[in-house]
Amino acid sequence: MEHEHNYKLTTVWTGNKGDGTQNIRTYDRSHTISIEGKPELFLTTDNPAVGDKSKLNPEDLLVTAISSCHMLSYLYVCSMEGVVITSYIDHATGIMVEQASGGGSFKEVTLNPIVHVSDESMVEKAIELHHNAHEICYIANSVNFEVKCNPICKVE
Repeated sequence: MEHEHNYKLTTVWTGNKGDGTQNIRTYDRSHTISIEGKPELFLTTDNPAVGDKSKLNPEDLLVTAISSCHMLSYLYVCSMEGVVITSYIDHATGIMVEQASGGGSFKEVTLNPIVHVSDESMVEKAIELHHNAHEICYIANSVNFEVKCNPICKVE
């Protein structure tokens, strides 16, 4: 049985410095994302020539979404399988290829989770369950590029 999830947000461009987009170099790429009942997000472009490095960008959020979804899926499958995870950290990376024409796309995202389990007997299963997590991760199943996972498991 399918269950549809719906999401609603508002994106507001806040970068009009008075002349709108009259000149490609003079407008700010800043914008705000609002979702009712949640903290606002302040974003910009990834382009270092016109973006603000102190703000998030859509590319950051795509890699974030994949890493977060994998972690949540992983913790769920571990809990269901009796594997006790005591800590989880992921140093995720993403590679985007920009085309000469101006467009671009992600080539891959690599997850590098380091997890701790409560007992040595859980290590092998803990590593295997990353595959199960990937299979049920909504975000990883929604992208058209490879999502790699290089897990490390240690005993607490």
